[in-house]
Amino acid sequence: MSSYSACDPKFKEQLLDVKLRLLRLHYESNSGHLGGNLSCIDAVYAIHSQCLAEQDKFILSKGHSAGALYVTLWKLGLISEETLASFNKDNTTLPAHPSGRSIPGLSFSTGSLGHGPSLAAGLALAMKHKGSDGRVFCLCSDGEWQEGSCWEALTFAVHQKLDNLIILIDQNGLQGFGSTQEVISCGDLTTRCKAFCTSTLSIDGHDNTALLDAVNTLPHELPRVIILNTVKGKGLHSEGQIECHYLPLTSEQYGRAVDRLTNSQN
Repeated sequence: MSSYSACDPKFKEQLLDVKLRLLRLHYESNSGHLGGNLSCIDAVYAIHSQCLAEQDKFILSKGHSAGALYVTLWKLGLISEETLASFNKDNTTLPAHPSGRSIPGLSFSTGSLGHGPSLAAGLALAMKHKGSDGRVFCLCSDGEWQEGSCWEALTFAVHQKLDNLIILIDQNGLQGFGSTQEVISCGDLTTRCKAFCTSTLSIDGHDNTALLDAVNTLPHELPRVIILNTVKGKGLHSEGQIECHYLPLTSEQYGRAVDRLTNSQN
């Protein structure tokens, strides 16, 4: 873990480096799904650099945001620049959805949405049985909570009193076919998660200080759910629009995004 706090200028400088590398990663590989990466990159980097201890585990349930995970591991010195440059190319060890034994810290291959919470709950229970004081962090998309398996996992976690489980939901409000409200009349998951008797808090998902405070201050007797209210494609020309879910960047759009991100940090 980094020794910097989320409000430290050094941390902000590192986070900007990570975001700029994420932009270049997707631009050079001509890959889509950049919007969902940019909505969760703040949380992914903050959790890895400020929260994860050696005994903790991180599960990226929203596997289509693999780029955010890869650039975070790169910034922490766990993935080389050469390996990162092979992202989503032939013979890479860094596919578009995280898979394989070559990715540091990867416990499960993900990308088929809705499975992460179940995997995380099982892992958290195993830690309990082994007497480990490790925690399991699971980052989900809001769209995947249309899957029944997520709610089954939550019921299981509450019943088993998995106080070592922290579920983060990237609530950017958009999915492949429109907004979550349009698709299934579900705009905010906060009250639903609370109804399952979890320890739930809704925060600004781009505020890393708020995220770290939530991890440390939410009551620990129950599974914790942190709703991250985010903007899909934050910093892009298509910020908050369905376009950023699929489409790669043109050279002009890439340049504009670099400028916007750089100026927003100054």
